[in-house]
Amino acid sequence: MELRAQALQALTETDPDAKVAQVQRLWRAWDERIAPGATAGEAGDAPLGIDPDATLTPPPDRPLPGRPARPHLIAPGSVPTRSPFTLEGHAALVHAICHIELNAINLALDAVWRFAGLPLAFYQDWLRVAAEEAHHFTLLRDHLRTLPHPGGSRWDYGDFDAHDGLWTMCEQTAGDIVARMALVPRTLEARGLDATPLIQAKLRRATTPGAPQTCAILDIILHDEVGHVAIGNHWYRWLCAQAGLEPVAHYRHLVRAYRAPRLKPPYNTEARARAGFSADELAYLEQAV
Repeated sequence: MELRAQALQALTETDPDAKVAQVQRLWRAWDERIAPGATAGEAGDAPLGIDPDATLTPPPDRPLPGRPARPHLIAPGSVPTRSPFTLEGHAALVHAICHIELNAINLALDAVWRFAGLPLAFYQDWLRVAAEEAHHFTLLRDHLRTLPHPGGSRWDYGDFDAHDGLWTMCEQTAGDIVARMALVPRTLEARGLDATPLIQAKLRRATTPGAPQTCAILDIILHDEVGHVAIGNHWYRWLCAQAGLEPVAHYRHLVRAYRAPRLKPPYNTEARARAGFSADELAYLEQAV
């Protein structure tokens, strides 16, 4: 089956373990069979082919994205705030990040299947992102299952309510790939670059079981997320160049047009710079407060 069609199939998968397995299998097949520098036509002749111009339609009988029955999704402002210094609060924090990573798998898969006619490298980049997000989800879910439960059992993904903010923006930008690159990886997901060190600082003061392990997993995620945001920056600028758009000015327009969430300091300027944000873009963040 063609790569983009398989990405759509994985996106509609409702079982997280099966979704993760499909993504990892896809990435291994791609990594093994597509030679660096191959053109889209060459890739199309490979065992794992890709047709960048294929028109795909989501199956009418499967949800988009596929997600399990739990967690229960509520409005972002209704998600309870818990202290990471308690057993339940620490578990809720790990669960929240786990939920973000599952959403991030779906976001990357959506980029692979939805947008036709792009360079082969675009699909390769976002498939790699999906595979790395799947790894993050697995690390967090496995860790969550080791955390003690006040009732004597163990936590798992789905035990806490969650919100759907990331996917909401994905839906809003479904018809505009420039907006998608601007407002999902380099806006919403880039907030993780700012938030992760703050979360780690709190966890280092915590005495709850598993806090050091959570910090270590967040180190892995932060390292990888710099690369993911860099991919978003690269393709946003490439698309702007193709359309004759000035990236900083057009970003301002997109933020207003799509009513993107307002970013708040402090910003992790060092990580953002490594992810490819220019000095002008970092200055814009400071001015937008």
